[in-house]
Amino acid sequence: MPATVVIGAQWGDEGKGKVVDLLAERSDVVARYQGGNNAGHTIVAGDQVYKLHLVPSGILYPGTLCVIGNGTVVDPGALCEEIVALEERGVSLETLRISGNAHLIMPYHVMLDGASEMRLGRFSIGTTRRGIGPCYEDKAARVGIRAQDLLDPKILVRKLEVALETKNEILDKVYGMPRLDPGGVAEDTLRHAERLRPFIADTALLIDEALRAGRRVLFEGAQGTMLDIDHGTYPFVTSSNPIAGAACTGAGVGPTRVDQVLGVSKAYVTRVGEGPFPTELDDADGRRMMERGNEFGTTTGRQRRCGWLDLVALRYAVRLSGVTQLALTKLDVLSGFERVKVCEAYRTREGERLTDFPYHQTVFHGCRPEYRELAGWDEDLSECRSPDDLPPRARDYVEAIAAAVEVPITLIGTGQGRHQVIDQVEI
Repeated sequence: MPATVVIGAQWGDEGKGKVVDLLAERSDVVARYQGGNNAGHTIVAGDQVYKLHLVPSGILYPGTLCVIGNGTVVDPGALCEEIVALEERGVSLETLRISGNAHLIMPYHVMLDGASEMRLGRFSIGTTRRGIGPCYEDKAARVGIRAQDLLDPKILVRKLEVALETKNEILDKVYGMPRLDPGGVAEDTLRHAERLRPFIADTALLIDEALRAGRRVLFEGAQGTMLDIDHGTYPFVTSSNPIAGAACTGAGVGPTRVDQVLGVSKAYVTRVGEGPFPTELDDADGRRMMERGNEFGTTTGRQRRCGWLDLVALRYAVRLSGVTQLALTKLDVLSGFERVKVCEAYRTREGERLTDFPYHQTVFHGCRPEYRELAGWDEDLSECRSPDDLPPRARDYVEAIAAAVEVPITLIGTGQGRHQVIDQVEI
């Protein structure tokens, strides 16, 4: 696995943290390429639980270079808190590096994000209110603050003064919120700068050097395909591109350097926040998935909406990222269901049957799932470590998914623990 991209193949929360953690053990570099602290990866190592938001999952392996790439947006305060929390638990941050081109989330971004959601009311998008969208807006408008600005306090202060001229007008006159003092914001930012300066580097160059030396590089994304700002269920999406192609722009590598793409999908589907969700279950089965899967957001704590596996959306994710293999997580959560279902197609309001994901949002909002039922299983999967350990009906379920998406399933999650997996298989 010289260069591998790991992507979420659903609406995020697929268990990418655990998958990346497993692959990081065999990697020399782990690079995060998009998103911000609106993401959350939960890793269970023995009796220890780590919840990471910005720091790449490979940080738990000494000697692994961990990169926060230029495509991410970084809240300096949140990152400092995460660094301190990890250090207090004995985790070394010596190998962490932050791209000098990564944009910084400022206090006014967080304020604007929350105010915008409040103003939208029942039409709100359901953001994490972490300032992610407004930060990406400033990046596109070319008025953002970057990590490299922390290396030059004079430039930083001047940029903040310019930015707040406009932002204070919006905060005051549009949202009726207090204006921010440029000096105070600069002082707080520079306080974090002292902590973060040693980590800032030319991370694209570091990754290139690693690839040239034949070292194994793992690119990890946040969120999932269906939240992609271009290809997801717009406008109920994130503000960046979680698909595999964004690893090139978000980490600074050419597409020819990527060898394989691993998509991560739950054995069912969850979604946090607003937006359409064809297979959502508002019944006992959905509540059972939520309870058994502990479906609460790592970052926000919000309860996740649950539903049967959507093969139409999964095939769409495979196509968009050129997925070469699939990891299927939380198969154990489905143990005990008498019957399990997969959505093979959609039916539109007019009755048309769709096996490809519809491009028009009005059509998608009206789609209803067409299910295929399979026999369930009762057996506990937590001790399964090879395909032969799986109950026949659980294996039938996995094989049906692999056949439907035409991609081999090479990793299966059978429990919450780090090593509760069936790894390096092909189904």
